[in-house]
Amino acid sequence: MSRFRFLASALSLTAGLAICVSATAVAADAITVSTNEVRILAFPAPLKTVFVGNPTIADVTVIDSTHVFVLGKSFGTTNLVGLDERGHQSSSQQITVLNPERSVVTVQRGQARSTLFCAANRCEAAPVPGDQAEPFDTITGQIDKREAQNLKAAATGQ
Repeated sequence: MSRFRFLASALSLTAGLAICVSATAVAADAITVSTNEVRILAFPAPLKTVFVGNPTIADVTVIDSTHVFVLGKSFGTTNLVGLDERGHQSSSQQITVLNPERSVVTVQRGQARSTLFCAANRCEAAPVPGDQAEPFDTITGQIDKREAQNLKAAATGQ
């Protein structure tokens, strides 16, 4: 009976180690990208599906089965998961999107906050979550309108 318990314990330990080893094969790697910038991400093996947890923080565009573009959309952290041909997870990576490597100026007027990005002796409004609602909504509305016009022009070939 004692040999049986030992054997059962050894098999249980071996199964647990196998699970740990397979989990480390898809362990999360950290990726950092600035807002409004892109990085190329390469995978060691071909993937069939790539999914981003929160596409308002980062987005991906597939180049081929082993490469994607990662676009930083807004400040925050999310994750990227890749599945192989059989639907098994073969990639899991954390994506952190930071503000660009340029001067950021935050103007605080009482409760109202505005964010500006400055480069080459010029500052422009660059709304981030938490900024005052009215200018934030106006600026992001303008950005959305410009993006819609760009998509329309691309679709019509202009």
